[in-house]
Amino acid sequence: MGLRIKHYLAKDLGLDLGTANSLVYEKNKGIIFREPSVVAVKKNTNEIVAIGHDAEQMIGRTPSNIVALRPLKEGVIANYELTKELIRHLFKKALKRRFGFKPRVVVSIPTGITGVERRAVLDATLSAGAGEAFLIEEPVA
Repeated sequence: MGLRIKHYLAKDLGLDLGTANSLVYEKNKGIIFREPSVVAVKKNTNEIVAIGHDAEQMIGRTPSNIVALRPLKEGVIANYELTKELIRHLFKKALKRRFGFKPRVVVSIPTGITGVERRAVLDATLSAGAGEAFLIEEPVA
């Protein structure tokens, strides 16, 4: 019974992780928001300073020790840790207060990516807090 309740209360989300922007879709609601795929970090410590809109606003306006990075290149993970933090940020924004129920997530991926790249997207999504994660190629999505 507990598993059924958990399954029922978990949100169903879709992610389109793009180089410039990421889209978050919620079942029965459609696209709920679009967030820039940008993470601002301190150069010397790799400490994350801002993610998404806040990080994008810092581009060209940051001190020399902070750099705004795009963790995805052509729909593929270029920086695993920053991508994981970007996905975690998207989950927090989409879920708000869901009392610990991990979402079921479908992530769109480009066609023709390698098995290693597919696994990296899946691992980053699960590590960021998804209860279940599935991949779907962009032409199908």
